[in-house]
Formats: sequence, structure tokens, C-alpha cells
Amino acid sequence: MTKTDKFDNPINIFDRKQLHRNRDRAAKNLHSHDFLLQEVAERLHDKYLDIKRDFQNILDLGCHRGALATLLSDKFVIQQDLSRKYLDQIKGIRVQADEEALPYRSQSLDLIVSNLSLHWINDLPGCLAQIKQCLKPDGLFLGTLLGGESLTELRHCLMEAEINIRGGVSPRISPFMDVQAGGSLLQRAGFALPVVDTDRITVTYENAFKLMQELQGMGESNILNKRFKGLTSPRVMMECAKIYQEKYTDHRGRITATFDIIYLMGWAPHESQQKPLRPGQGKVSLKDVFGKIPRKS
Repeated sequence: MTKTDKFDNPINIFDRKQLHRNRDRAAKNLHSHDFLLQEVAERLHDKYLDIKRDFQNILDLGCHRGALATLLSDKFVIQQDLSRKYLDQIKGIRVQADEEALPYRSQSLDLIVSNLSLHWINDLPGCLAQIKQCLKPDGLFLGTLLGGESLTELRHCLMEAEINIRGGVSPRISPFMDVQAGGSLLQRAGFALPVVDTDRITVTYENAFKLMQELQGMGESNILNKRFKGLTSPRVMMECAKIYQEKYTDHRGRITATFDIIYLMGWAPHESQQKPLRPGQGKVSLKDVFGKIPRKS
């Protein structure tokens, strides 16, 4: 396989080694940049509380600094992350491992949660299949990832800036999954009763440089294999900041950044679960729904 073929393969979109480096660099000061992680962890935990089930053996997949485990402090939670430097900052059961290769026995976990880590997975269908395999029958997966139109403002400004300065563009922001694809992926991985939901969170920053500093501080810098590997020209960055300020500011003069959060929920199949009726078994009459149905003339 040539280098070009590897990069054109859709399951090699991301440079996972660079992700490891990004997280290690971010670990020391993540507490200053983890607003989004904390906010989404709390929203995911609210969804967990809506499920009246006593889960005991829980995995927090891609745990960062342990926001979810803190909210689940009364449970047995294994915290897994790619970065040892993240794990060194938290207490409890910790496992350093890649989200793309889960080291757990089949049907050994009651609940797997994941907060804003899975959008960096190359083979997301394969990862979801591994998650389902690790769950006990009737076990639950609850996860969030960036999707939809996340960072659309930054994407547009960087593109316009590069066209203005260089006459062309290079990939700088990850492609994001949409809601419809999320449901299809859960079904493809073998989950029962899949549910996909979305939230939009808008955050404001002083300027585009503050936003990019925040992304770097979260360990969310560009890891696309096709990314531009050199240093970004100061002219491009200044042009991007200028365009951002002109197009995406609020009434206070602060720039806005959009984060679309996709929530995934699916159950490991079990015979006790509700199943859809087969065609022809429905008990609702179309007459009850629509009233009298006129005959064709």
C-alpha cells in the first residue's frame, strides 16, 4: 500500500499518534479549557439518570480528566484514555488504551459511556461493534461526539483566508457525523433500540485566536492525515481572525463558535427487549387515523 492509498482509505482519516501527543500536551492545563467537556458530561449524565436501571460495572471510554466518573462516583467505573498524562490526574481504576482497541472481555460490562472522544475514531463502525461486544446482554451504551455543523464558522473563515492568501485550501477541521448517520451506525454495529439526539451549544470568545487556543487546550487540534504539516502562515491566521470578526460576532463584539453535540444510545440485544412488529401485525386501523377513506372513482 502506498502512502497515498493509505490516506485515501476512509478508515485512516485521523493520525491517532498525533491525537496522543495533543492530549499529552493538553493534560497539564486542561482544567482551564474543559468547559465544553464538563457541560456535555453533565447533559449526558442527565440522560443516564432518566434510565431506571442499576448499572454496576461501567466503562468511561476516552475519559479525559474523569468528568463522568466524578458524576458516577457511587458506581464502579473504569476510566480509559489514550493519554497517560490525563490518567495521572485522576483517581480510581484507570486503563491506558486506545478507543480503537478495547481490552475487555466479551459481555463483561453493564454500561459504557463516552464523552466527546469518538469523533476522532477512524473505524467508528468497528469501534461501536467492539463496544457492543463488551456489553452484557441488555447492557447500555451512552455516548456523545462532535457532529453536524460544529465549528462551521471557523471552517469557513479558514477556507476563505487560505483562498485569499494562498489561492487554495488544505483540510484543517475534521469531517463531522450527522444525526442520520449516527442511527445507521448503531444499527450496523448490532445495537437494539438505537436512539440519536442532538444539542447545539454556542460559545463566545474574544477573538479567533482565543477559540483556537481553547481547541488546542482541549487536545482538539487538527489530526487529519491530509492536514498541512508545516506551520500555518501568520498572514493566513491574521486573515482568518479578520474574516471571523467581520462575519461572526455578537452584539458585544465577541465571536461565536457552534458545537453540535450528537448523543448516541443503544442496547446490547436481549430477549426481554421490546421488538418492532413484523409487517401485517399492526393493530391500528388507517380509518382510525384518517377517518373515512374515500373510494377511488
